[in-house]
Amino acid sequence: MLDLSCIFKEIFKNIKEEVKHMINAKLNNGVLMPIVGLGTFRSKTEDVYQAVLDAIEAGYRHIDTAMIYGNEEAIGKAIKDSNIPREELFITTKLWNSDQGFDSAKKAFNLSLKKLGLDYIDLYLIHWFKGYELAVSSYKAMEELYNEGKIKAIGVSNFNVHHIMKLLEECDVVPTVNQVETHIALQNEFLQEYCESVGVKLEAYAPLMSQNINDLLNDETMNDIAKKYNKSVPQIAIKWLVIRGIIVIPKSINKKRIIENFDIFDFELNKDDMANIKKLNKAKKLFPEFDNVPF
Repeated sequence: MLDLSCIFKEIFKNIKEEVKHMINAKLNNGVLMPIVGLGTFRSKTEDVYQAVLDAIEAGYRHIDTAMIYGNEEAIGKAIKDSNIPREELFITTKLWNSDQGFDSAKKAFNLSLKKLGLDYIDLYLIHWFKGYELAVSSYKAMEELYNEGKIKAIGVSNFNVHHIMKLLEECDVVPTVNQVETHIALQNEFLQEYCESVGVKLEAYAPLMSQNINDLLNDETMNDIAKKYNKSVPQIAIKWLVIRGIIVIPKSINKKRIIENFDIFDFELNKDDMANIKKLNKAKKLFPEFDNVPF
């Protein structure tokens, strides 16, 4: 007689693994990183606390912040008040430019850890490239913190190919992530191809074009595709990135939009729609060039 309980257990196990694969990116050190997270750039202290709680309630388990945002303490409070087990959450923060350097990077990391009220950080990034010497010394400090178990994964933000190449030459731990501006008008295909060739995942900030969001919302191609799938234009923009294997951190403090931005796992874009979005690339950068950062 067939043991149906065993068969169903196996079926549910396979479904669970498929869902895990769908909503997580596997980093080069084996760590699973939720592929959609909540961005908190420019989210004020008085707003970000509720935004994080709303995001966690909606199913988010990945929250992205940075020392320079000035909201780590409010985010830490929201994490605590959410009552979600720490191991189920993925928290990213970043090393600010003025704190780069071996000793100052360690000091800044410990301050972020204290502000967030956490025992460890899931992902710690160098926020911007500020020269090879500072990048290497900062990264070596991060490697030590990683080896001590205080960070689960280390990486960079706003780094180009030549910047990453230097780290690979000088350091021992391959960066897991490179977080850069990526959206329909700046698609970063070459950068993604290089990053993946050396084991680095691309992560998109400003996936909805930040202050230029109206360019996205009013795009005729994006609106046609959105109507076809009965989804919003932002949902199509986020899904397009996820299908490319890019981690995405849309920012919002609006509960309705927070929920909407996460509701992208029940449909797939076909090859023609992916190709039509690819045609929208204009190499249009909204944030500073990596080699010419004025701050």
